[in-house]
Amino acid sequence: MMSGSSPFKMRLVHLDLKGAPPRVCYLSEQTATTIGKGKTERTKEAHNLFIVSRIVFPKKIFPLFRALGANGLLIEYEDMFPYEGHLRLLRAKHAYSPSEIKEILHLATLNELEVIPLVQTFGHMEFVLKHEALAHLREVALFPNTLNPHKAESLALVGAMIDQVMALHPGARWLHIGCDEVYYLGEGEDSRQWLQQEPNTRAELCLSYMEAVASHVQAQHPTTTPLVWDDMLRDIPEDQLSASRVPQLVEPVLWDYGADLDVHSKALLMEKYRKSGFSWLWAASAFKGATGASQALTPIEHHLRNHVQWLQVAGSVPADTLQGIVLTGWQRYDHFSVLCELLPVGIPSLAVCLQVLLHGGFAENVKARVENFLGTSSLEATDFRSERAGSFPGSDILNLITQVSLHLCSSVDALLERDRYVTGWFSPYHRRRKFIHPVMIQHIQPQALSLLARWSVLVGELEAALQRVFYPDAVEEWLEENVRPSLRRLQALLQDLGEAAGARPDSGQDP
Repeated sequence: MMSGSSPFKMRLVHLDLKGAPPRVCYLSEQTATTIGKGKTERTKEAHNLFIVSRIVFPKKIFPLFRALGANGLLIEYEDMFPYEGHLRLLRAKHAYSPSEIKEILHLATLNELEVIPLVQTFGHMEFVLKHEALAHLREVALFPNTLNPHKAESLALVGAMIDQVMALHPGARWLHIGCDEVYYLGEGEDSRQWLQQEPNTRAELCLSYMEAVASHVQAQHPTTTPLVWDDMLRDIPEDQLSASRVPQLVEPVLWDYGADLDVHSKALLMEKYRKSGFSWLWAASAFKGATGASQALTPIEHHLRNHVQWLQVAGSVPADTLQGIVLTGWQRYDHFSVLCELLPVGIPSLAVCLQVLLHGGFAENVKARVENFLGTSSLEATDFRSERAGSFPGSDILNLITQVSLHLCSSVDALLERDRYVTGWFSPYHRRRKFIHPVMIQHIQPQALSLLARWSVLVGELEAALQRVFYPDAVEEWLEENVRPSLRRLQALLQDLGEAAGARPDSGQDP
């Protein structure tokens, strides 16, 4: 029903589990949540810093994905997969258990969402190559990004990873083997020696390794087709691609997350790939996680424009070209980077993007559909600010993170850097010397205490909401990055005020 109205037969939501992976209960559990009950007076006092609402919602994210128009999931497990045996060291502290993986797949099936697992096998191997026991397999000894393609042990390693993942995904029609951003390829000692021999090239090195990994998939899992990100293929000439076996073995996923992607160039690239022998192509857009490594709120308009332009690309190529589209939702730029927008924060953007793909644009009637799905009456694609974020799973998190992101740092800045009493009578000079006019304590201290108390209450609500959806390490990381620095500034001001109040007020000079 849905696929007939979209040029993309498959519409996959990407779950990037290398950061803030959701608890399985976020996908399935029925939960009633109350936030802000009985705090109306406090909210007025806080000058609208707080959202007050009573929300009761079903924590069922997969049914929402399906209702919005998705029919598949691309699950990038990274270190959340329950690797066994000699691969057990790859597991994160809170890695899913095999039974949880099966539960996720069961829930996906119930909601008619086809699951494609993703296993990185070449670049973005930080979660593997960071381990000392596997560091000898790095392409460049200093960097854990890229696997050395020359060592038989490298292929054995990724083969074992693939086989373990496929054992828990029997019947998967596709397996994504990554292969994007293979940084420093050709710079390792083994590669340098190999490249000195004619006619070896970096492109040939890339193709031969992709072929080796894809051949393993074909041999061990013959009904499964490998997908690869396309960026390492883009600059390889058509005749060189055609001469390799790669076009017969894989389907490339062309990714571009820009709001101003070049439609014509993308169509030409697709034509090159088809002429090279690739039977099917995929597109990849982004609904979050593509506008800044530390982005906290999702700029919906950017992602809306990205999807509108992908529709233009789809309309400019033959109908039998595209297998589908992956709506990526990156959670980290790489294994070592900070968290970008959390999944619940990106849900309104995902809703907009999926509905745009189904209906061909974002007319008023489509906007109304999205608002109905999300339980909100005030969706603004061009603005972060919303008086009520809705009643979808995780909307309480979006509400609270919006308040923190828009107002926490600025409210602390306003007190510490623009308040006339603080800047005029308790500057860094005064604070270092514990020196203050006693009357100024009465001006500054109540403001700081009030601000700290109000934010502490909201942060407590946010921490509780995050704990319901995420594991403790993700909650700790998000708060440490986005909340605690500002609260520490307030606490330090209050501590300095207390120490200055107890110091001898007899000199403003250095002791």
